[in-house]
Amino acid sequence: MDACDVVVVGAGAAGLAAARTLKAAGRTVVVLEASERIGGRAWTTNPPALGGAWFDMGAVWLHAAEKNPLVPIAEAAGDKLLRSDAMREQRTFIGNRLATPEELADYEAAWDRFAAKADELLRPGMPDVPLAEVARRLPDDPWAVTVETWEGPIVDAADADAVSLRDWKANALTGSNLVPEGGIGAFVARRLGEGVEIRLGTPAKRVRWHGPGDAPVAVETAAGTLRARQCIVTVSTGVLAAGTIGFEPRLPAAIADCIEALPMGLALKVVLRARSEDRLGLPAHCLVERRVERSGEPTMIFQCWPYGRDYVQGWIGGGAAWELARRGDGPAAEFAQAALRTMLGARVDRVLEPALVTHWEADPWVRGAYCYARPGQAGARAALARPLADGRLVFAGEACSQGFAGTLGGAWESGIGAARLLLGEAV
Repeated sequence: MDACDVVVVGAGAAGLAAARTLKAAGRTVVVLEASERIGGRAWTTNPPALGGAWFDMGAVWLHAAEKNPLVPIAEAAGDKLLRSDAMREQRTFIGNRLATPEELADYEAAWDRFAAKADELLRPGMPDVPLAEVARRLPDDPWAVTVETWEGPIVDAADADAVSLRDWKANALTGSNLVPEGGIGAFVARRLGEGVEIRLGTPAKRVRWHGPGDAPVAVETAAGTLRARQCIVTVSTGVLAAGTIGFEPRLPAAIADCIEALPMGLALKVVLRARSEDRLGLPAHCLVERRVERSGEPTMIFQCWPYGRDYVQGWIGGGAAWELARRGDGPAAEFAQAALRTMLGARVDRVLEPALVTHWEADPWVRGAYCYARPGQAGARAALARPLADGRLVFAGEACSQGFAGTLGGAWESGIGAARLLLGEAV
């Protein structure tokens, strides 16, 4: 087929959702995927370094499960969904000691204090500010910077002073988190691409979106040119910003501004595996964290012995993640061990050894984890999703999600929304 109704660029969640929606409406669709697999940033592997256990390199959870559109799909297919929150125990340290029950109660209350101050800063008529402004307005709160660290580098994969408070508020997640047994990437590959024509290993090189006739769109690849009436592009803003795909004519300045306003954050996973049966006195599926004393302090949280396995997974985001990625796997593992050592002591070095580090920044088809909105740019997501040239060209993906940004569910919803726009349906 060298012609179809719609070309979809990218076989991540957004691209698959768009293709399925269009196909169900009777449109002919071809999905072009640059890599040799579907799923995008949802990718499950079975690394030998982890004994072949399934491991999600990118996306992990079906966030906000009560409203996540992928949960009913998994349930209808009979997939087992693990309730990660219910399984988890937590250990919070202040320096090298565990927080007291009174301190933990104050920590729990700090999340409400943080949210209330954010609401105060965002009251009607007030300008947008960085997420970091919230903790600055709570100078006497011992836990405000810890909450900031969670909401900025850990959740948004970007430093708090770089993140729009308004966009953070609009996309704050609530509810439970579920994990399809076997991994979320495996779930996507198993359940979401069925019946869709997908051409793997076929990067789109150029999108000509203003041609004549009944097929005004031409997408150029190394394998030839595919002509269509319309095109949905679902690649990351990192790929768009890098100019990996050319557009002819050039994208309007307003769209280029949106791409610049939505840069990619980075989350780095560092995995340390146990040398013995020693589990450092921690239960299975244990979250280990510490109180953060200074805004911007590089901070790694840990999931220890997930699902009873023999490894510890560290997670760090934002500028510190980019720096560790540049320095390489050795320094990243050393940072993780040092962070654990601060809390658990020298025993860490005897028990754990480096196993794996993820590198989404090095993937040319992604170039980061997911995007965030710069301060003052909370409207960029909606603007990027608006169709161009009477619907000949539409962008979709987690960057275009409003209310569910940075998530697999948000990407899925965005793909459906883009398809419905092309079908002339209300979104």
